[in-house]
Amino acid sequence: MSALSVRIQNKSFNAGPSVLRDLHFSVEAGEFVAIVGPSGAGKTTLLKVISGLERDFSGVVDAAPAVRTALVFQEPRLMPWLTVTRNLRLVAPALTEAQLKALLASVSLHDCAERFPGQLSGGMQRRVALLRAFIVEPDLLLMDEPFQSLDVPTAQQLRTLLMDLWQQSRPTVVFVTHSLPEALALADRVLFLSMGPSRIVLDYEVPTRRSGGLASAAVLALQQALLDEHPYLLEGRLGRSDPPVAMGH
Repeated sequence: MSALSVRIQNKSFNAGPSVLRDLHFSVEAGEFVAIVGPSGAGKTTLLKVISGLERDFSGVVDAAPAVRTALVFQEPRLMPWLTVTRNLRLVAPALTEAQLKALLASVSLHDCAERFPGQLSGGMQRRVALLRAFIVEPDLLLMDEPFQSLDVPTAQQLRTLLMDLWQQSRPTVVFVTHSLPEALALADRVLFLSMGPSRIVLDYEVPTRRSGGLASAAVLALQQALLDEHPYLLEGRLGRSDPPVAMGH
C-alpha cells in the first residue's frame, strides 16, 4: 500500500480557471519525491491540498492510516515572541530540557536555546524549522521551497542537514522546488508539472541517488541528459508542440 495517493480531478479558486486538473500520483512509504514546475503551476496549492489546508477540490487524497504530517514552509514561521526552546515546545511539549539540549546540539544550535528568532540568522531559523518538523516524528513531511533566498553555502548546509535527519527516521517526503539540480540531488523521484491547469507531464526516477551537491558532476550530468531528451521540460512540456500528457504513477 502506498503511503500517499493523490488523485485530483480539479482544483480552482472561486469558480475561476482550473489550477490543478487530472493530477494523479502515489508515493511509497519512506520515499523522497520532489515536485518541479514552472512558476504559477500550482505547486504550493498542491501541497496545501495534500496537507488538508485546502479542502475545496474534486478528487481524493489518501494517506496511510494514522499518518502524522509535518510541514516546512518557504519561511521558517517561528513565533517571534517565543524563544527557540518554546517554539519547539509548541509541537513537542513533553520533551525534557536534556532532550531539547541534545536536539539543538544535533543541528549545531546548542547555544541558541534561549534566543528569540530575531536574534538568529536566516540559516539558523531554518535549522529550527527543520528540527521542529522532525521532532514530531512525522510519517509524511511536506516541504515548500524551504531553502529559497538563502546563500549557496547556507542552503547546501541545510540540504545536508535535511538528508541527515531524513535518513534517521525515513518519513515520506514531498518536496516542492523550482530548482532541477536540487530535486536531482535530493529525491528518489521527480514529478514535473505542466503549466496550469497543472498535471504531471513526466514521472522521473532518479538513477543516481544522493549524488552530492547541486554543482556536483553527477547532478550536472543528470540534468544535462534529462534536458537533452526533453528540452522544454521546465516549461511544462515534453516537446516543443506537445500538449501536457499525464505520465504519473
